[in-house]
Amino acid sequence: MNTSNITNYKPKDFAELIGVSVKTLQRWDREGVLKANRTPTNRRYYTYNQYLQFKGIEKADDIRRVVIYARVSTKNQEDDLRNQVSFLRQFCNARGMIVDQCVEDYGSGLNYNRKKWNDLLDDVMEQKVKTIVVTHKDRFVRFGYDWFEKFCMKFHTEIIVVNNDDFSPQEELVQDIVSILHVFSCRLYGFRKYKKQIEEDKEIAEELPNRNQSNAGTTDSDQ
Repeated sequence: MNTSNITNYKPKDFAELIGVSVKTLQRWDREGVLKANRTPTNRRYYTYNQYLQFKGIEKADDIRRVVIYARVSTKNQEDDLRNQVSFLRQFCNARGMIVDQCVEDYGSGLNYNRKKWNDLLDDVMEQKVKTIVVTHKDRFVRFGYDWFEKFCMKFHTEIIVVNNDDFSPQEELVQDIVSILHVFSCRLYGFRKYKKQIEEDKEIAEELPNRNQSNAGTTDSDQ
């Protein structure tokens, strides 16, 4: 289980998050205003706790909910869903986190209309959620996770990604890729259909040669 990257931010991301420039962060680091942490290779990074301190939010006084979010694509994966929930509860207990709500969701990670997921985001916007815990990024959303993480941070909500690949089924990834390919193939079919309609439309067919001749005449006159 890899938890080394939980709520750590590169200087560029942290600067964007708090609304300052990277040069300002570098100056604050030198002056001791907001000291950066250092990796073993001497790279700077910042933590979620530093973000809270910068915003003046005291963790001890934060009574918002801790939510674990688990998702599978279909009802046939109920066992996988229960395993996710069990794992996340164990993870939170080990870290001394009290779970206030468990969201068990069904639907593709490509589907942005999942009701429970949208309800959770509504709660985030209403600043009712302190922390969301998921087993893997794609359990929350298949694509665009970084954007949603920054969105949640704007409302002071932390997303903890445990990064357990056991709960990121390859079968679901294949299904999502197939869904994307299907959408594009339908669009290509639609383009071909319109092309055929245009070719069969006499009015358009007559208009196109006239337009081409007009454009050619304009080009000749320019020369």
